[in-house]
Amino acid sequence: MKTALTIVYPQCEDSRKTHRLETLLEQVQKTYDCDMVTKLEDFHSLQGKRLLFAVPLGVSGINLEYFRFLKKMRLQTDMLEGCIGCVLIDGESELYTKSVARELLFTANLCGCAFPGRAMVEGTGSLQNFNIQAMNLDLDNMGAYTAATMDMTSRLLSFAQNPKKESNILVLHASNHETSNTAMLWDMVKSHLHHCHITEISLRNGTIQDCAGCPYKMCMHFSEKSSCYYGGVIVEQVYPAIQNCDALVLLCPNYNDALSANITAFINRLTALFRKNQFFEKSIFALVVSGYSGGNLVAEQVISALSMNKTFRLPPRFAMLETANNPASILQVEGIEKRAEDFAKQMMEILVKS
Repeated sequence: MKTALTIVYPQCEDSRKTHRLETLLEQVQKTYDCDMVTKLEDFHSLQGKRLLFAVPLGVSGINLEYFRFLKKMRLQTDMLEGCIGCVLIDGESELYTKSVARELLFTANLCGCAFPGRAMVEGTGSLQNFNIQAMNLDLDNMGAYTAATMDMTSRLLSFAQNPKKESNILVLHASNHETSNTAMLWDMVKSHLHHCHITEISLRNGTIQDCAGCPYKMCMHFSEKSSCYYGGVIVEQVYPAIQNCDALVLLCPNYNDALSANITAFINRLTALFRKNQFFEKSIFALVVSGYSGGNLVAEQVISALSMNKTFRLPPRFAMLETANNPASILQVEGIEKRAEDFAKQMMEILVKS
């Protein structure tokens, strides 16, 4: 049976840059009943729809029509309320596809659009990013690109929320609760969460060793046992908690416009568990506190690392982004308690049956 799908396709004026992408979209249109949005004036009234964003980039990584779409989403922040989306990016160089994709996911997510895990397929100019998939599927690279697009579209259309009567939430942090604005913000959010079992694990004080890139066979050997060569708190506490949770919350102070070293090390070490256990049924949330600016950069890192790569689903407005500099100054931010309460309610709408 065909299923309704809206393809959001900010069309590039140069048809030479769009041929490969249009070949993929023809395959999607043969399989599903699709509407197509190509012009800014038609980019409206999309609430509740299933959306495939398809963006051709060419060599420069710049699509002027796409930027018009992006601007509209940033100004009209409820236009994708209730939508579920995925992203198909096609370029003519080896650069820009992933950075454009995560910017798009972040912006659409702020507009109320949710994304399944691994809701992004990219085609670089050479398609060398499909070498492994092509070998595994016994296809050429274009065939693997097509297969990935069709698989993503199928998962988009079958996606459903999975709330429970009691939801298990895992919180990972590397913060000092006495001085950390991020930890204080989490305490505000946590006080409004109900029907949730919350596990908090600290990754501070040398408790975590970063991934050192073990050979694939060694990593797979330990993965079969849901373990890792380096052991420690990641294997003993974090891996079991990840397997048991319905949602992961990361506390992310903005360090130099990047995730902290310990949170990054956790993400790297997650690969061993991920090889055997994918996370399509688990949601990711983040609290990002910046001293000055750049919270969107950190949130986009979470999106690319844990949703686009590690398959966590991205709930609408998955991140709470705040600015606070001096210790405990988050407590004086105007309206912070109400925003924390609203964020907790959003989490419960996704995780807990009403």
